[in-house]
Amino acid sequence: MIPRYTRAEMARIWEPENRFRIWLEIETLACEAQAELGVIPREVVPVIRARGNFDIARIDAIEAEVKHDVIAFLTSVAEFVGPEARFIHQGMTSSDVLDTCLSMQMVQAADLLLEDLDLVLASIRTRALEHKETVCIGRSHGIHAEPVTFGLKLATWYAEMDRNRTRLRAARENIATGAISGAVGTFANIDPYVEEYVCARMGLKPEPVSTQVIPRDRHAEYFCALAIIASSMERIAVEVRHLQRTEVLEAEEFFSKGQKGSSAMPHKRNPILSENLTGQARYIRSLCIPALENVALWHERDISHSSVERYIGPDATVALDFSLRRLNGLIKNLVVYPENMQKNLDQMKGLVYSQKILLDLTQAGVSREDAYRLVQRNAMKVWEQGKDFQQELLADPEVVGALGEAKIRESFDLNYHLKHVDTIFKRVFGE
Repeated sequence: MIPRYTRAEMARIWEPENRFRIWLEIETLACEAQAELGVIPREVVPVIRARGNFDIARIDAIEAEVKHDVIAFLTSVAEFVGPEARFIHQGMTSSDVLDTCLSMQMVQAADLLLEDLDLVLASIRTRALEHKETVCIGRSHGIHAEPVTFGLKLATWYAEMDRNRTRLRAARENIATGAISGAVGTFANIDPYVEEYVCARMGLKPEPVSTQVIPRDRHAEYFCALAIIASSMERIAVEVRHLQRTEVLEAEEFFSKGQKGSSAMPHKRNPILSENLTGQARYIRSLCIPALENVALWHERDISHSSVERYIGPDATVALDFSLRRLNGLIKNLVVYPENMQKNLDQMKGLVYSQKILLDLTQAGVSREDAYRLVQRNAMKVWEQGKDFQQELLADPEVVGALGEAKIRESFDLNYHLKHVDTIFKRVFGE
């Protein structure tokens, strides 16, 4: 039977042992269905099931001569099964085995990646709740904007990764099809029941219409889902890299005892995990391009897709499996500095409250254009002369005349910006 692999064994899904074991199961199940239909003798099925095996070295040796992987495999199996092997592969074509197997491998890989995503989601949720009320500055264009909380940053990561989980489950569902339809997919030499039988026992759905191959739009969707996950992973990694910059230092990767940051500069603590994840994301994304280009094949089939898939299948899934586990560790162990967050929040001496003053002025009857002019002229003094924003507003007769001193001071209230944090958290994490 086909083994189920644990999360740490992604690479084994793509090794020859697993691939040929799936091939053998497909061929054996097809024989069982053919026997039920009376196409082959019933008594040969137990023999095929009991004796069915293969020798990888022997397959390689045969393939070197015949230049055909499925023929080499069938020859090796026949050497184990004996005369009854003549009933194997009745009415089937190579793609029936290859494509159904690839679907199984991609399903197996998706299951492990979904487990990885569950770990990442759990870690993000824990840290988000931990820092739900840890205030920090929000930035747009890299420039201080208005206050947020670090928990809200994490909540955006969680929501995005949760969408990625939904995408991957959909891609897994759409790739989980098998085709046992014979040459050019017409079932001329094999009954559709065989396809239904094999797929049902392998946890797949019959491909509604195959053209000797399973349509590659399914595979393209799968690899694009992996690419989007990688992009989300990079978004998190880039944020950590920015937050770890010396002049920011609101958070940093855990730096273990004995770890070294630089061969030349002993003081360095670099965001190497996040930088590694950024590079991994670039690589994983690149693999969706050949998957998209595999969609267009000649007529009912060619094999231009085959060589590509031998690489992108294992490479994309193994790289993403590694990356998600690395991301999980990064998030779990991320060191957060609330004091530095507060220091950075205070750095611009109250400018983060400029929009509240603007809105207050418009509510007080000042035109938006005039309100903007009044707020900006005081804000520029903070930028250019290091003044305190609140004090400048209190010294501006036009602003005081419109709002009064008490209203100006009241508008510098941090809680005003955080009053809906609970609402957002309920939307993301539920009650």
